[in-house]
Amino acid sequence: MSDCIFCRIVAGEIPAKKIHEDEDILAFHDIHPVAPVHFLVIPKLHIPSMAELRPEHAAVMGRVMTESARIAGELGCLDGFRTIINTGRVGRQEVYHLHVHILGGPEVLPAMLRR
Repeated sequence: MSDCIFCRIVAGEIPAKKIHEDEDILAFHDIHPVAPVHFLVIPKLHIPSMAELRPEHAAVMGRVMTESARIAGELGCLDGFRTIINTGRVGRQEVYHLHVHILGGPEVLPAMLRR
């Protein structure tokens, strides 16, 4: 997907501050962090959103989640972190390549949704 920014990061066409990379996934720091720890984990395979997940994606998504937790711990999020997957227009997804935001740090994160 030549017009997908995350596919271009995977291909090495756009630089990213990488945290982890293997044959299936890539983790990198968010360019506009909203917390002391804010990184993204993506499957290298172009999956537009969580709504397009299929049974054959189970293994790679399991790796996305387990690596997210491992990396969060390595970056000091020992008391917890927030995991966000925005899906579709209503879910405020901006880049249509499935990605997981991990946010954390020493300070308490704000409430998830206003009541």
